[in-house]
Amino acid sequence: MARRLGKINLKNTALFLCDMQEKFRGNIVYYPQIISVANRMLQGAKVLEMPIVVTEQYPKGLGPTVSEIDVSQQKVFPKTSFSMLVPGVVDHLKTLPDVKSIVLCGIENHVCIQNTVLDLLEENFDVHIIADACSSRSLTDRMFAFQRMREAGAYITTSECMLLGLCGDAAHPKFRLVQKLITESAPDTGLLNTTIKGETTV
Repeated sequence: MARRLGKINLKNTALFLCDMQEKFRGNIVYYPQIISVANRMLQGAKVLEMPIVVTEQYPKGLGPTVSEIDVSQQKVFPKTSFSMLVPGVVDHLKTLPDVKSIVLCGIENHVCIQNTVLDLLEENFDVHIIADACSSRSLTDRMFAFQRMREAGAYITTSECMLLGLCGDAAHPKFRLVQKLITESAPDTGLLNTTIKGETTV
């Protein structure tokens, strides 16, 4: 069996944006920064014409996606499950047979992100988690979730690394537009503030 290297390919990749909702303000660590980076990924996905899947957890109680992230042109899937792979999303993925790789952003890292990752891996998708666009209410839950997801077979990366990887080449016709999104470095999202056994967890 060939070793999985996790190389990204724009032609078979979709962006998943998980539960970036209003009621989580003030509860999620580094939430303003996470919102900023998730929006960067959404804008990049739009520029690159990638399939985009957006979910909202119990929107009646937790509100819509934050106003900074414009999903007005996207189909939004409401859910109560702690995974994005609800029936509506599964059916939608069936309309995208070329998609083999998922780029994932959102909250909470140790709940809906982690369960989505495990479900996607079971369905043989490659999963790429954008570390600077995922968070939880506590850094402990956030960091141990990254560790578990990596051990399960997901790839942990950053927004800039992913956007450049999706372009693949400075000659890509959309590279200049993507470059504008990363001209300013992504904000600090606390990834290096917590360690496990003396080593950074991401």
